Amino acid sequence: MAPPVIETCHVACSANRTPNVVSWSRGWTIAFGTCNSVALYDPQERRVVSVLNGHTGRVNAVQWVHREDCAPESHLVSGGSDNRLIVWEAQNGKFIQSVECKGHTGPICAVDAIYVDYPKILVASSASDSTVRLWLCSDVKDAECIHTLSFGSGFMMDVSLALLPGSRVPILSCGGDDSRVHLYVQSDTQLQKVMTLQGHEDWVRGVAWASIGGELLLASCSQDCLIRVWRLCAKSGTDACTEDDHTIIKMKEDVFEVKDKGACSVFAVCLETVLAGHENWVYGVHWQPPFYKGGELQQPLSLLSASMDKTMILWAPEEGSGVWVEQVRVGEVGGNTLGFYGCQMSPDGSMIVAHAFHGALHLWCQDQNKEGEWRPGVVISGHFNAVQDLSWDPEGDFILSVGSDQTTRLFTPWRKQDGKKATWHEISRPQIHGYDMQCLAMVGRFQFVSGADEKVLRVFQAPRNFVENFANISGMSREKLLTSSDCANLPEGASTPALGLSNKAVFQDDLVSKNKEDDERFNKVSDQYQESYFHLLNLTEPPPEDHLLQNTLWPEVQKLYGHGFEMFCLASDSTRTVVASACKASKAEHASVLLWSTSTWRQLQTLPCHTLTVTQMAFSPDSQLLLAVSRDRTWSLWRRNLPTPDSPEPQFSLHAHTGKDTAVHSRIIWSCDWSSDSKYFATSSRDKKVIVWGPCSLKDSEIKPCSTILDVGDSATAVAFCPIPFSDNSYLLAVGLECGRILLYRWSPGQEPAGGHDWSSCGETDTSQSHSLAVKRLIWRPRAGRAGRDNSRVGVKGEMEEQTDRESELEEEEESSWVQLASASADHSVKIFNINKLAL
Repeated sequence: MAPPVIETCHVACSANRTPNVVSWSRGWTIAFGTCNSVALYDPQERRVVSVLNGHTGRVNAVQWVHREDCAPESHLVSGGSDNRLIVWEAQNGKFIQSVECKGHTGPICAVDAIYVDYPKILVASSASDSTVRLWLCSDVKDAECIHTLSFGSGFMMDVSLALLPGSRVPILSCGGDDSRVHLYVQSDTQLQKVMTLQGHEDWVRGVAWASIGGELLLASCSQDCLIRVWRLCAKSGTDACTEDDHTIIKMKEDVFEVKDKGACSVFAVCLETVLAGHENWVYGVHWQPPFYKGGELQQPLSLLSASMDKTMILWAPEEGSGVWVEQVRVGEVGGNTLGFYGCQMSPDGSMIVAHAFHGALHLWCQDQNKEGEWRPGVVISGHFNAVQDLSWDPEGDFILSVGSDQTTRLFTPWRKQDGKKATWHEISRPQIHGYDMQCLAMVGRFQFVSGADEKVLRVFQAPRNFVENFANISGMSREKLLTSSDCANLPEGASTPALGLSNKAVFQDDLVSKNKEDDERFNKVSDQYQESYFHLLNLTEPPPEDHLLQNTLWPEVQKLYGHGFEMFCLASDSTRTVVASACKASKAEHASVLLWSTSTWRQLQTLPCHTLTVTQMAFSPDSQLLLAVSRDRTWSLWRRNLPTPDSPEPQFSLHAHTGKDTAVHSRIIWSCDWSSDSKYFATSSRDKKVIVWGPCSLKDSEIKPCSTILDVGDSATAVAFCPIPFSDNSYLLAVGLECGRILLYRWSPGQEPAGGHDWSSCGETDTSQSHSLAVKRLIWRPRAGRAGRDNSRVGVKGEMEEQTDRESELEEEEESSWVQLASASADHSVKIFNINKLAL
């Protein structure tokens, strides 16, 4: 089979802001909902192995269907804000949509599923239509709703299914806003309420069953900060009838009967323990998964809980007394974030994961050397709202992205010392803002300008601490990087004042003086409120979320004022001397493009031409021309004037533009890009058309379409020319669509345009590779090869000497046949694709 043209190298995403959205399988895969998709993440390889697209609304609940023999799961259930429940089935190593359950009239907030007899699956789902539904999914790809429980005006926050001890009768527990836990048993396909467990004093947020040696334990957690554990056991006929013996002190038992196939069994429920330790709402509980040992199924008595107080606690009964106590507490200190929404435990209990309000996963691993010690582990991270823009650094070693989650994030490959394959990670969060971020442009290697939903542009520069850590993680030479980024006067790091929006630089002196002052505690009132929360980091692996939040900011070096409305797009030229910016505009006076000098950060020029918002701009690779496209359906081209003694600073003048009569596009032009030789440029629009214009020269100002009009079948929201030239003079273009697909085309300028033979389709992303919402930006890596694999930058000593020249030449040749494409999307994800030019 031919290798795919496009392979996914990395997906950066985060978990949705809902309690039941993460589930850990016995096969070690963590499934979590991210926007409208389900991501399958391998915590050992530290990468997303697959993305399941099928929902049309936010995914709120995800649950693996665990097998009784503890083998890796073959089914996964997800529920979303599109009121749909989808059962996914593994086929040939890939998960595909198997059954869809329709019936809820509100967003689904919790799901659970068990096998009643393999492969029949019993699924319970709770939704905001105040109902809990029970579904039976048989192996013939259909699902029937066998029962609906209505709770009037109440809501059930969580559901959990188990089989009653010694029988195959399912029991369902529901916890909701009436502060009670309701138990239902299925008899003859109907659900019968058998008991209500009272005790919690606020909404019940989570319920979970565990089967322990012929008994069931039910854990329930609540907004009253407490966890209750209940024990359910079978009573023999004689037990049930005996009179209460008042001489024995024991917990009150509630008894219920179950009729199954004519036989009648009696079960008793009593309160086992109440666990107090959290100081805020407890959102999730999770039992350690069972495992087989010596042919017997073992269920460890270990319960994990996650709370809004930013901690997770591992509870277990003490040996001897059997009293339940807190064994381990992990969490994060400081920061301004809310706490945890839910928790999960790895199959062997050596790793625990929580997901937080800002979508981040927090992973802790048991320390192999120290008994009872846990340390933070490296885990995936990404934006938790739409990603608006991204950019490669000039050398193609890392990616910066900005999003509506008000953050700027930096991703780079981590080259491990043990020679394992490099994996991509977020290693810095240069900007955490108070406004939604909209655009960014790199200026040199360690400097960028960003714009948000405000009138100001902000310029950031990397601190010394970042450059050092970047060198450690990416395996590059620290000395080389420090000389390249004029680091003599670089600050150590940055921190944001308590009530400010601007990242202030922290210098070496600040760090030294702070330690001295610590000795003479608080001389004046203001000393109690530190200006700087920054701590120096010495990283050899990507940092966890709490470091990203407060110790990886970049200092802001400049603010640029001049626009009258919120920023919309930015561009910088290849010589890194000019930055162009544009803001939202409904009148011509605000639709001008502003040019800024990167040496003085003064405004150089105003370029008026358009009447509505300029949606994207691009400088030609030779820096001589600036292209702008707009919501007014036209484009304008500006040329750089020759410098004169009077004006040494660069000046631009209008070179060509389309008007109402010459515009080919009939809707908003979303995107534009230049070919690597600065001869041609492409525009893409909501009218589903992609057009190449040119050839462009500084002498001739008449520029016409030089390709046939390519109809891509959906609004074309992004377009990008591959910067690596092809030997046959053709160009490779990537086109991003509003539906989330990315298409690859080759365009040959010399071909007869009449028959449309100048375009040839080379490939597109398949369902699992595509985004689930609009592609916002596409950017090719500025050089050939895959980041993190280039041999020229091996930092591990001795590796280069060992390889023979011939071997490394072959590897370099193989590497240079690859190109990389990064995409940003409204579905909260940044994806990086590897594309082999030889496969095209």
